[in-house]
Amino acid sequence: MDFTDVSLTSLRVFRTVAERGTFTAAALSLGYTQSAVSRQIASIERAAGAELLERRREGVRLTAAGRVVMRRATVVLDEIDAAARELSGLPEPGGTVRLGWVPSAGAHLVPEALASLRRSDPGLRVISREGTTPALARALRAGSIDLALLASAPPFRAPDDESPPLVLRTLTERSLCLAVPAEHPLARADFVDVADLRGQQWIASPSAGEDRLMGVWPGLDERPEIVHTARDWLAKLHLVAAGCGLTTVSRSLVSAAPPGVRILEVRGGPQELRRLSVARLPQPPTEAARRLEAALRAAAVGTEAAATSP
Repeated sequence: MDFTDVSLTSLRVFRTVAERGTFTAAALSLGYTQSAVSRQIASIERAAGAELLERRREGVRLTAAGRVVMRRATVVLDEIDAAARELSGLPEPGGTVRLGWVPSAGAHLVPEALASLRRSDPGLRVISREGTTPALARALRAGSIDLALLASAPPFRAPDDESPPLVLRTLTERSLCLAVPAEHPLARADFVDVADLRGQQWIASPSAGEDRLMGVWPGLDERPEIVHTARDWLAKLHLVAAGCGLTTVSRSLVSAAPPGVRILEVRGGPQELRRLSVARLPQPPTEAARRLEAALRAAAVGTEAAATSP
């Protein structure tokens, strides 16, 4: 094997493909054609003398050789980025950590943690982005983020079947709730009976590929009537406030609900739990990652208290 002719572009393309899960998604993210992405991957696999990505119908995943190359490529790319910061005159931060989070965590918990860190640890630099649980698990594997806030539902399986398993620590575990327009007949009681959800109109996330249909009550025994789709939780809640339908929400979003929305428990069926976990690779975390995780835990305790207060 000979890596002397491997370009930084090939390394970045390789990391993006591993993170995004498909050649098509990587091409869209990078602004390349799919054939250009394929050529870059072919060149780095020729240099490695091994297949680095296992091609499957649903996408790609790293092979054992691919994990070795990814680990080294991440070090190289991070060093190049650090050099670029120094050459541009930016001060080297006291610590940098990259965070990924699912949308429900971004509504309250992540801003709370980052605001706390700005006061207590101003030298810590956090770079964050939103994503789905499968996409963020891939980003952890690809080395493009250090920590991820991942969502799961019973039976709380691991976010992927890759080896070694990701380290997962639970931050919160709460019942799923229902957001109802304040003027809706269901809002007159202190809870909603699951039988009363038949025939309702729903506001849901668009369902595509790895994303589950979020916003419709799980286990509904009829085909739901979805009248609006939106990924953004705040947009969903404002649509509820406008009387446009119902949507499911995490209890952590209670404080983010706008006027005109009631957040209610649903009774009469199986309890629907949702868990939020912080995930990382199994190697020891950096000091910056430890400080960020501590801030996320403190914020989770605060949101738990706010969600359960009368």
